[in-house]
Amino acid sequence: MDEFWMNTYSGKAFHFLNPQPDEIDIVDIAHHLSLLCRYTGAVKKFYSVAEHCVRVAQELPPALRLAGLLHDAAEAYINDISSPVKASHKLEETEARITAVINQKYELANPFPEEVKKMDKVMMATEVRDLMPSGCKWQELPVPLIRVIIPWTSDLAEWRFKEIFKWVRQVTR
Repeated sequence: MDEFWMNTYSGKAFHFLNPQPDEIDIVDIAHHLSLLCRYTGAVKKFYSVAEHCVRVAQELPPALRLAGLLHDAAEAYINDISSPVKASHKLEETEARITAVINQKYELANPFPEEVKKMDKVMMATEVRDLMPSGCKWQELPVPLIRVIIPWTSDLAEWRFKEIFKWVRQVTR
């Protein structure tokens, strides 16, 4: 295939430049995201990408929960890279390619529905309020959720991610 590949938690080889659906594994996605900290670690307390994805999914109607759960799944393979770095190094293309393969594998719309993108922004507003040091500068954000985020352990985030995935797959099949 190509020289740009990585080993995943399950032992698969994942090729960045030419990812294939059989290289994608929900076990890898859940595990990798549960150990990745949102905002490249610029939070008061560890808060995983997996937890963020679960929280987004839980706020969406059942038909959109899988899309909400997997909206950041590409980060399992490329990390939670800050938006300015992604833009300055043209990493959006790699992330988009990986997302397209994940969406193909799990039969999701590409790009994600607008409702998923909106809930991602609402969750970001909630995370900024609850998890970021005060005084951080942010773009204009929507109104946050009422519920306060108290971060989970990485083990709990991984378990909840896999449980929601199983539930959604059963309900939508």
